[in-house]
Amino acid sequence: MLKKERQSYILQQINLHNKVLSSTLSVDIQVSEDTIRRDLLELAEEGKLIKVHGGALSRSFSQVHIPSNGVYSQQHKMKIAQKAIGLIDNGMFVLTGGGTTIVEMARLLPPQLKATFISGSIAAILEYMDHPNIEVILIGDKISKSSKITVGSEAIAKIRQIKADICFLGTNAIDLQHGITDNDWEVVQLKKAMIEASRKVVCLSIAEKINTYQPIQISTLDKIDILITELDANNPLLKPYADAGIQVL
Repeated sequence: MLKKERQSYILQQINLHNKVLSSTLSVDIQVSEDTIRRDLLELAEEGKLIKVHGGALSRSFSQVHIPSNGVYSQQHKMKIAQKAIGLIDNGMFVLTGGGTTIVEMARLLPPQLKATFISGSIAAILEYMDHPNIEVILIGDKISKSSKITVGSEAIAKIRQIKADICFLGTNAIDLQHGITDNDWEVVQLKKAMIEASRKVVCLSIAEKINTYQPIQISTLDKIDILITELDANNPLLKPYADAGIQVL
């Protein structure tokens, strides 16, 4: 694979998963980790990503205030957000994770909605705070610098005290064999607790993330109630997930 092709692949993975690991890219592209590190440094110098120890982060995802433009696949994420909002009723306790799709949902919440939103995502919390009629509960203490979300034992303990009506998870990767997966150990532990603390679990995912997986499993598919993508629910790509018992929207 030529350098231009390698770097294009790296940026695609950054756009999809917000964070990439040098070790994973090395295996995927079949080049040395030194080669990957040089590519990441060059892309960082060009302002296309943020180089961190062991990998790289998306520039937009690493910001506390996620910009309203420049978000990868924003129109698709807005469509997903609109579908998700249709599941929220007045009076609900809503538990949400982080990620750009969750932030799009937060921005599009109707002003008349009266509900309680619980989250450790700093970007989402800032959007919820601007809403005129919702109560906001911030969970956790320690903040993950890479994901801008609270993590750690206190966050998990707080979540375990909750029984949310519905949980919305921004999804890093989902496939039939591995379920929902991620590449951040602390975020995975948080999402596991969120699933257990919720009566209904909804995964939000752009279609490009369907049938992909990351190194760490969050949950098998049987714990997921609803999968929302930008696609029509009858799209053949989604049929195996419907066959697995998940409601597809």
